[in-house]
Amino acid sequence: MRVLPNSLFGRLALILLSGLILAQLAGIALEFRDRGQRMFQASGVYSAERIAEIVRLLDDVSPSERKRLVSILNIPTPRVSLTTPAWSTTEKASESWPTVEFRKRLQRQLGPAYALRVAVSDQPARGNTGTMSNMGGMHKFGDRGGGHMQSMNMVAPDTLLYLAQVKLTDGAWVTFENRIDDEIFADSSVLLLTLAILLATVIIVSLLAVRLVTRPLTMLALAADKLGSDINQPPLPETGPLETRHAAQAFNAMQHRLQRFIEDRTRLLSAISHDLKTPITRMRLRAEMLDDPEQRTSFIDNLDEMQAIASETLDFLRADDSREPLQVMDVCALLETIKDDGAELKQEIEIDGCQLTPFRARPLALKRCIVNLVDNAIKYGSNARIAASDNKETLVITVTDSGPGIPEQKLETVFKPFYRLESSRNRETGGTGLGLSIARNIALSHGGDLQLRNISPSGLEATLTLPRRPL
Repeated sequence: MRVLPNSLFGRLALILLSGLILAQLAGIALEFRDRGQRMFQASGVYSAERIAEIVRLLDDVSPSERKRLVSILNIPTPRVSLTTPAWSTTEKASESWPTVEFRKRLQRQLGPAYALRVAVSDQPARGNTGTMSNMGGMHKFGDRGGGHMQSMNMVAPDTLLYLAQVKLTDGAWVTFENRIDDEIFADSSVLLLTLAILLATVIIVSLLAVRLVTRPLTMLALAADKLGSDINQPPLPETGPLETRHAAQAFNAMQHRLQRFIEDRTRLLSAISHDLKTPITRMRLRAEMLDDPEQRTSFIDNLDEMQAIASETLDFLRADDSREPLQVMDVCALLETIKDDGAELKQEIEIDGCQLTPFRARPLALKRCIVNLVDNAIKYGSNARIAASDNKETLVITVTDSGPGIPEQKLETVFKPFYRLESSRNRETGGTGLGLSIARNIALSHGGDLQLRNISPSGLEATLTLPRRPL
């Protein structure tokens, strides 16, 4: 099973975003943990201060006045009572961290003169919480997984109870229940929204950064892909970071060397082919003066073959020349022209219904490619049938004959320059071996391809596939 994406952009983005998202999630968890602790500490300090103030007030009055003050002070927060519930002496051994912390804070506010008992819980007290009749049986805050750990992690408790019993100087006990409702634990939506915006910003910036890094590589890959079909394409811009500029400079230098090599080769072979025409013409004139008709015919046939090879060599070199400008053309009209030209030569050419949208190509080169395919079909199959279809992406032209076909193992070999299936080297039956090579070179120069396949019961089908370019 594939885990990493295929593209460099996808892999860098996945690795970078995974690390950033994990870091953000860890930061969010720590933020909520610290936030819960800060909220507990703030609410504990507030509760301890309130309880200490009330204890000092009650300790300074008589028992009868104390009851009256308790009735006045007994508001929802804190709730005060003078009843003394039973409290197990073993409870202290199982006290949670919040309970211990709250005891320290309250003892610090009251001083060492007051004895006290405390408990902290995020669960409602069982029984009558107003009289604290079951304080000793409460679930202590933090004794279960959902208690204080809840506020320290991702979710705040619904209600936080600070429970305390303080022994006054005359031996009476006063009980406090300070209920901190969830309003104090402010809604986390604002914090979550802030963190979400921060995370989204980090993701967007990371994707842009990865895109900036990988874009030059993408452009280099596209330029290298186009180099095979158009050696004269514009050079890459030598901009960006130092490594990108060096890569663009190396690519442009390679393209320039290839252009110069192809131009030198073309000029050399063109000069040789052109210069051969002069001695061939002189030899033809001398051959015409031979008295022996049989020798004269043989010499002239050989000279015609040499001239044909020279001409087709020039055509082969022109097939590599992409300097002919691209033009929007009517391919159906081109096929009709080829059919009419063949009719003048008594060639049997058929065109299956042709309805194509305008196509951008090099007209002369494309015509030479199709003509070579048609000539090959006529030569080996005595007829040629042309079919064409297109879509938004490609143009497909097939040329079919009813000849004997080609052995399967040689369907690619026939595209080699000067290769002929017919071993007698007779030009009338074997040609020069450049027709298919020229056709495929033209297809490749347009960014397409040319493939051959045998069809049943007999015959050969040549399929020319060309990509569409913007009009």
